[in-house]
Amino acid sequence: MELLAKIEHALKEAIKSQDEDRRNALRMLLTAIKNKEKELRRQPSETEIHQLISGAIKQRKDSIEQFLRGGRKDLADKEQKEMDVLASFLPPPLDPEALKNLILEAIRETGASSLKDMGKVMKALMPRVSGRVDGKTVNEMVRAQLGGS
Repeated sequence: MELLAKIEHALKEAIKSQDEDRRNALRMLLTAIKNKEKELRRQPSETEIHQLISGAIKQRKDSIEQFLRGGRKDLADKEQKEMDVLASFLPPPLDPEALKNLILEAIRETGASSLKDMGKVMKALMPRVSGRVDGKTVNEMVRAQLGGS
């Protein structure tokens, strides 16, 4: 698995360069991947790893918000560094126009015509955009497309 090997290599480099924040973020990520592997009883796919990374980034965003509210800028900065490390392993984000095209394609494929079909569209769409766009953004755009149909 190319992505997993890339993460493991980055961890080795972080350990050699004594970059504590990078090392900690990568160790946490590898632990999450190993736990997922045990849960699935197989090697997680790249899409599943992207989902794990996205989830970890979302947790970091929430933590940053909490730390800033609590007046702990030092901890927020640490979380931001870890978030940046994790984000470097995600594919480049989709621009809104490309996302709209993927949504329209998924709507055509599933034959969706109303908000009742939103689940089908999301099921078809999420594997294609995983790790590249926030799920909430996708949901809002799909809802807008189906509501406007």
